[in-house]
Amino acid sequence: MHTLEGVSRTDQYRALGLSTFAFTICFAVWTIFSIIGVKIKQDLGLSDTQFGLLVATPVLTGSVSRIFLGVWTEQFGGRVIFPLQMLITAICVWLLTSVQSYEVFLIAALGLGLAGGSFIVGVAYTSRWFEKERQGTALGIFGSGNVGAAVTNFAAPFLVVALGWEETARIYAIVLAITAVVFFLLAKTDPLQKARLESGEKPVSTRSQLEPLKDIRVWRFATYYFFVFGGFVALASFLPRYYVGAYGLELTTAGVFAGLYSLPGSVFRALGGWMSDKWGARAVMYMTFIVSLIVLFIMSYPETTYLVSGINGPIQFNFGVSAGLFVAMTVVLGFVMSLGKAAVYKHIPVYYPYHVGSVGGLVGMIGGLGGFFLPISFGVLLDLTGVWTAPFMLLFALVAVSTVWMHVAIRRMERARHPGLADEKSLSDLPDKPLGKQVVTDWRPEDSGFWSNTGSAIARRNLWISIPCLLLAFAVWMVWSVVVSKLPVIGFTYTTGELFWLAALPGLSGATLRIFYSFMVPIFGGRVWTTVSTASLLLPALGIGFAVQDPNTSYSWFLVLALLCGFGGGNFASSMANIAYFYPKSSKGNALALNAGLGNLGVSVMQFVVPLVITAGVFGALGGEGQNIADGSTIFLQNAGFIWVPFIVVSTIAAWFGMNSIADAKASFKKQSIIFTRKHNWIMCILYTGTFGSFIGYSAGFPLLMNIQFPEVNALQYAFLGPLVGALSRAGTGWISDRLGGGRVTFWTFIGMIVAVAGVLQFLPLGDNTGHFWGFFACFMALFFLTGVGNASTFQMIPSIMRQEIPRLMPDADQATLLKQSELESSAIIAFTSAIAAYGAFFIPKAYGTSIALTGGPAGALWGFAVFYAVCVAITWFYYSRKNAPVPC
Repeated sequence: MHTLEGVSRTDQYRALGLSTFAFTICFAVWTIFSIIGVKIKQDLGLSDTQFGLLVATPVLTGSVSRIFLGVWTEQFGGRVIFPLQMLITAICVWLLTSVQSYEVFLIAALGLGLAGGSFIVGVAYTSRWFEKERQGTALGIFGSGNVGAAVTNFAAPFLVVALGWEETARIYAIVLAITAVVFFLLAKTDPLQKARLESGEKPVSTRSQLEPLKDIRVWRFATYYFFVFGGFVALASFLPRYYVGAYGLELTTAGVFAGLYSLPGSVFRALGGWMSDKWGARAVMYMTFIVSLIVLFIMSYPETTYLVSGINGPIQFNFGVSAGLFVAMTVVLGFVMSLGKAAVYKHIPVYYPYHVGSVGGLVGMIGGLGGFFLPISFGVLLDLTGVWTAPFMLLFALVAVSTVWMHVAIRRMERARHPGLADEKSLSDLPDKPLGKQVVTDWRPEDSGFWSNTGSAIARRNLWISIPCLLLAFAVWMVWSVVVSKLPVIGFTYTTGELFWLAALPGLSGATLRIFYSFMVPIFGGRVWTTVSTASLLLPALGIGFAVQDPNTSYSWFLVLALLCGFGGGNFASSMANIAYFYPKSSKGNALALNAGLGNLGVSVMQFVVPLVITAGVFGALGGEGQNIADGSTIFLQNAGFIWVPFIVVSTIAAWFGMNSIADAKASFKKQSIIFTRKHNWIMCILYTGTFGSFIGYSAGFPLLMNIQFPEVNALQYAFLGPLVGALSRAGTGWISDRLGGGRVTFWTFIGMIVAVAGVLQFLPLGDNTGHFWGFFACFMALFFLTGVGNASTFQMIPSIMRQEIPRLMPDADQATLLKQSELESSAIIAFTSAIAAYGAFFIPKAYGTSIALTGGPAGALWGFAVFYAVCVAITWFYYSRKNAPVPC
């Protein structure tokens, strides 16, 4: 294996990040015919077989090209080959727009297919930057660039409808060319190629590169990849056509449903790489094939009418897979196929470290040929049988053959290695590596050796799974801030006060639940509780989707759903407590800022996404009919809830399989309840209410406040920007508190918030003053930004405070006990303060409503907020930021 001496983690992450991004763009381009091909099929009047050939032609080039692109990458390096391949492809995509006939389309499609060859270039380039023990994870992350297919399935239909397929193709070509230039400028020459250039050694010959292809094991791996990758590409291209034909859906809806298959079929490849590193690629392949057999058997079953001779005469009944069940099964299938793709490529750098390009190229070529031949076969089967499910029958047979071959080959190898197994009738459990434990018993983040070798990787994985779970929690928690503004236009006649109650109740229940959630992680473990709390979001998401479709839904039921949205608010306390256990003091502030900041981004994502998805029938007939509004248009308000369901399911699965619980973090409620005797717990509750309570309260009330104060402005068009600014400032400023001290940053943050509130008051429409929207908006953006900075700084303060307080409170304890106790109390206080602060999501919208009811405007509420911030300034200065403060931090 080549040496990695002198290669830093930064170099590794740079190579992995650039190659993954480039591959994502290439894959989006490679599958573009799955969308624009539907329009071309309609324009040219193509048969299913002709359409299948058109869609499959780019896959043919992308597959065959992998052999020579892999060899060239081994010889000349990925930094040269990758951008060259992208530029040539971009030119071919641009020229595609000048074609008029079917035959020339096929020729142009061959050039477009070079985008698929990018896979082996990236594999060969990326694998050279990582050690053997981490190659599975690295290549899994790189392979998640398959998500480009989901990008095309989600975005391209809307581009085609808005701009036409020609302009869509031109946009893709421009993006691809820009990516090529960026990659060449930022990427570095890989270590092996650099060593060759420095030594003057000639590149390995093509004949030598192709030598391992005589090994039957290579072809077995290729067969696996024919299904997990070829089948993935084929289905990503075929599913839009299937949904349109079999279920009668619109193209945009069909594209979204196909994207729901492509998304897990791409992003979880990284999880498959990690699982292969930890449990062994063999175990992952068995799981992939077994689950695929079950799912494909159900998907293959055609809609059938049965006639049974009963006692009292014939009995007739129908069997068929509903659209909803079918979509759910494609999500499961895409998930296990993504794991299998990573598992296949885990084998290659291990067995063939000096021939990754050629062996990986062959395996990738065979897999890519699956993406070529299978769509053609799908079309032929549809033309010959007239049965929509015939393509899934073919895939079922392919998986069955692969499973049998793999099982027989493994049995033969095990018997050769262990002759005593020859008489056994069942397969012995001999994974490549022993199963890892999801409960970590040895956790020493303050030990620099442990942290660099083991701890940081585990902590990062848990953090990056926690973030999307928390993002979804915030999205569901705050979804009423948008839904309430649309209820009146679809026929629900509620007063302004009743609407503010609906906007405020999720804050009330979320804050209350946080008190309980604060203590759940030490009781149940971070992995279990994150899984359960994320899954609980399905209740309000589905409930809202069904309730808004029925005009007879009572206000009481809406109140119940608003309270259930508090599940999302409760998640924050447990999420922050969990992540706090994983990181050392030196990076805890930044880690908590990332988790909270990017999690808070869920509010902005929700306020941006919901106004878009409610304008279209994203889920087709499955999502229900739209609601007609006064201007004659139709909206689909149910999508405000339904849109989160697939992502909640995927995140729940990721939390269960990918996260860890720390054994030392186990503690009863009684042990944690000691924080109620700690003075600084209650002080930090006040300060965090000033920062996070303001953030979440402003987020909940901002859209409705803008609607009421500036009715001439389309508030939903801008509402998402406030939470976006607050979330990003929290995620991006945690390091400032780590460097300057959280107390000092918090002090100046509150002063800035007082100034910002004064600015808001100046631009409100008060009395004869008509107000100024953009001044009002700018001051609120400043408020949101400052709340994000303060959110990060206050959470950085808590561990620092307790590390100073615990030795004073427990003078006779040893160092290990002091460290454990400070970590326990810090985590509990972080969770509890977040619970108290979350009441801001209730009190701020309610304060607006009360102030408007009593005085006719929100100014009274804003003056109250400014006074509260002044109290926070005084508290922060006295206890934490002044010279000779009791607990400087």
